[in-house]
Amino acid sequence: MITKRIIPCLDVKDGRVVKGVNFQGLSDVSSPVELAKFYSACGADELVFYDITASAEGRRLFSDILTETAKEVFIPLTVGGGINTLDDFDRVLKCGADKVSVNSGAIRNPELIEAAAKRYGSQCVVLSADVKRVDGVFRVFARGGRENTGMEAIEWIRSGVERGAGEIVLNSIDTDGVKQGFDLEMLARVCEVVQVPVIASGGAGCIDDFIQLFQTLPGVDAGLAASIFHFGEVKIRDLKLAMAKSGIPARI
Repeated sequence: MITKRIIPCLDVKDGRVVKGVNFQGLSDVSSPVELAKFYSACGADELVFYDITASAEGRRLFSDILTETAKEVFIPLTVGGGINTLDDFDRVLKCGADKVSVNSGAIRNPELIEAAAKRYGSQCVVLSADVKRVDGVFRVFARGGRENTGMEAIEWIRSGVERGAGEIVLNSIDTDGVKQGFDLEMLARVCEVVQVPVIASGGAGCIDDFIQLFQTLPGVDAGLAASIFHFGEVKIRDLKLAMAKSGIPARI
């Protein structure tokens, strides 16, 4: 049975890891290099590194801090932020990333997904979607959750997989940082339309939230979280032991 993955997320702004609520009110947490080293050593299955203001500021991802972070990571590393061209994919991969996450760049140019999948393989292309309910409809947001694209999210994600995305990160803006549990309704809708791995992001507040996620939606492959890991509210080893006790396969 395939193990469920636990993935800490480093949201990086100006070279520091930050965290907010509903994508707002960012506060400083730590150095991405030090946190990456810590998570790589304490049982995380993968790590995600997002340069969260690169798209909004119209610049390329900071490659120097990424290179330093990648040197400390001995688990798969997914990197995103300001990915707009195949050259951006190439640069990030050369910095040490294993997979590249594309969001706003794919919204502007959906063909980027297909081109990257053809060049690097679908396993390297992660489609990240920031999604929020607007008048009862799941809508895709761009530029770090700042801009409502008006696009219906489930169809956008389905089409992204059709173009070649090999993995989906579903970020629920509604539950981000609230710590009241993952957005199970939104995740269920996505799992209905894609056959690639789906990573749940936004809302984890305790160990039971992960247990509920994997027991309710066995089609979800991984749970991603930030502040509960950063601030020691949940220790990854304790989480995995609880998962195993609940019959959820985990790498311990």
